[in-house]
Amino acid sequence: MGNRGTLGRLAAGLAFACAVALVPAPGALAQQHALAEARTTAIDDSWSARVWAQAREKGEGALLGLVSDFPADGADEPIARLRDSFELFETNLEKRNAERVARTESVRAEIEAALRPAEGAPTDLDLSKAMRLAAEWQMLVGDAAVVVREPIVAELISRAESAAKSAEARADWLMASELFHRLNVLTEEVDGRHLDDLDRQNDRLAMIRLYVPEKLWELRNARRLMEADTPLPPYNATADGWSQKLNGISRYLVIRALLKAAQSNVEGVTTASLLDGGLEAVRTLATTECLSDAFPGIADASAREAMVRFVDQTRGELRQGHRALGVRDITALIESLLSTNQLSLRIPEEALLHEFGNGAMGRLDEYSSIIWPDEVRRFQRNTRGSFVGIGVQIHLDEAQRLAVVTPLEGTPAQRVGIRAGDVISKVNGVSTVGFSLDQAVDVITGPRGTTVTLTIEREAADDTQEIEFVITRDVIDVKSVKGWKRGEREDDWEWFIDREAGIGYVRLTQFQENTTAELERAIVRMRGDGLRGLILDLRFNPGGLLNEAVGVASQFIESGRIVTTEAADGSVAGVETALGGATLADLPVVVLINQGSASASEIVAGAIQDYARAGTIDAIVVGERSFGKGSVQNVWPLPVQTDAMLKLTTQYYKLPAGRLIHRQRHPGETRWGIEPDVPVSMLPSQIEASLLLRQKADLLVLDENGAAKRDDAEPPPNPDDLLAEGIDLQLNTALVLLQSRTLAPIASRTTMKPVVEPTSAVR
Repeated sequence: MGNRGTLGRLAAGLAFACAVALVPAPGALAQQHALAEARTTAIDDSWSARVWAQAREKGEGALLGLVSDFPADGADEPIARLRDSFELFETNLEKRNAERVARTESVRAEIEAALRPAEGAPTDLDLSKAMRLAAEWQMLVGDAAVVVREPIVAELISRAESAAKSAEARADWLMASELFHRLNVLTEEVDGRHLDDLDRQNDRLAMIRLYVPEKLWELRNARRLMEADTPLPPYNATADGWSQKLNGISRYLVIRALLKAAQSNVEGVTTASLLDGGLEAVRTLATTECLSDAFPGIADASAREAMVRFVDQTRGELRQGHRALGVRDITALIESLLSTNQLSLRIPEEALLHEFGNGAMGRLDEYSSIIWPDEVRRFQRNTRGSFVGIGVQIHLDEAQRLAVVTPLEGTPAQRVGIRAGDVISKVNGVSTVGFSLDQAVDVITGPRGTTVTLTIEREAADDTQEIEFVITRDVIDVKSVKGWKRGEREDDWEWFIDREAGIGYVRLTQFQENTTAELERAIVRMRGDGLRGLILDLRFNPGGLLNEAVGVASQFIESGRIVTTEAADGSVAGVETALGGATLADLPVVVLINQGSASASEIVAGAIQDYARAGTIDAIVVGERSFGKGSVQNVWPLPVQTDAMLKLTTQYYKLPAGRLIHRQRHPGETRWGIEPDVPVSMLPSQIEASLLLRQKADLLVLDENGAAKRDDAEPPPNPDDLLAEGIDLQLNTALVLLQSRTLAPIASRTTMKPVVEPTSAVR
């Protein structure tokens, strides 16, 4: 049930862009490209093909020194621009390498200092900070095992393991979770030794968050004060009660979920294992004494012992059994559990079943779960391109106030006059002091056509105004296709990263309804303005809908397989093929991926890579290995007079050349995801800086009339700085590759190649 992704070491987010750009009339740049092409005939297709070939073979370093190999007069303007671009890339690469060396030395010294404080032994906080530094070291080096073997890191891990166990023993659940999380980040790719520890802590904290949220607030506040920071705002219990969240949970719901999960899960997890996981979760529930504030029976030692005794005995019987278990066995065990509970802890049946069901599903992969009735609306919101709300981006500011980042264009919030920087002090008359973001979302969103009243505090010239807005909730559409620089509307983008060379740039933030249609509209715009090559940025894209992934891949691949779904026994469950009409199949393409590219992103990048390796399309993948989420989740309703659902992994995805994307969580597993053709790493500081720049540049700040609001004193960041200042070396690599490609005579690349469907994995 825990978060086992390697993205725990990143301050991850989605990158967007925002700047004003004038778009020439369609076709205006085509003439410029034709003239530029006439001047660059000395750059032939063999030279640019050699650039891509060397990049594939030797990585980022292969691009250095290629300027001296230019088969053309350096005085020619396009050639001079290309030379300048390569030289900037070389400067940025050298800058990153120097920063890596310096930061690695600094990290080692900081870890040493944390482990050897001037007085006494290192505190838990010292160890946590040191492990965060060690995780950064792993990213700097690019090899987790090498760093773990360093004597200073081995000592750190040993000390942290002892500290984590001690924190768990004294019921400091938040610190135990923090330490085990950082331990897992360090060791997951080496041996996965702390996966179970992390899962246990996550499960316990989830229970505390649900049943005694004020206790979690106390733990968070104590953790905050450890760093001499200001305390959190007082706890706010609004919309934080557990009983209403468990409405609709019944034994029959859980029985049906477990039966379906046992029959259909892809990994062949047995019914006995699911039941054992459920019982283990009940044991955690019974032995987490702070939960006695919600369930007084837990404070009774004899009642706890009775439940623990039943759980341990039943788990022992499950492990000794050899026959397959069915619905009668599931029903009998749950009935016995509920009966024992009534004679001991007397926890409400809905709560006990909730934890038993979660524990059982925890024995499956991390993407399988019961979607409880209270969670269905949130699940549907996260899997669609639209949701019902008022249309504001919100965050907790430095004072932990609920603040508006920006209203979205054309939404109810923007139409009534909500502005960026407004502080939401009340929702329906209830103070938001102490709200979490989840609480805020729960009370602000609701059914379409209903109203919500927001009390806003707005900074005026001399004082703070308090304004009340009554807003009618409506469907909010979220765009998933972004360009290079933002214009003055939500859907207004500068699509070219290099207009003179005709190089377009598209970022997909997720694969949701209408992603393919949005991309097609962008392609039409770029084609009309002389598109000659494209960067497709799939970094930090968590995935989404399979049909949209197929639609996007079909813009590059004319025909043939895109992805195959296979069951655990290798039988083919389905084949998705290209839809035809590939609008980009005749152009060179660079696909950007990183550890945040998952699921549908990996299908698109992997399919493009396979067809490029087969010689059908002209494409190359740049960046870092992707996340490794290549499994199929089916969602079934649980028809027991409730809205609950079961989300279950039932198959794995395979790419056209037969590669398995999915990372199976076995100790020592080394192969998963999409390996880029051209590996290009970025420093943690570069990742953070690029994300921050993109997020700020993406903001479309509007006034109450829906017009773009300018701030001459503090203009938005310019995405061009990602290249000029060497912040985004992956993007820089993609650009120089395409610049070298688009200078070749286009006539030699416009003839469609015959489709060659990949038949075997390459590399």
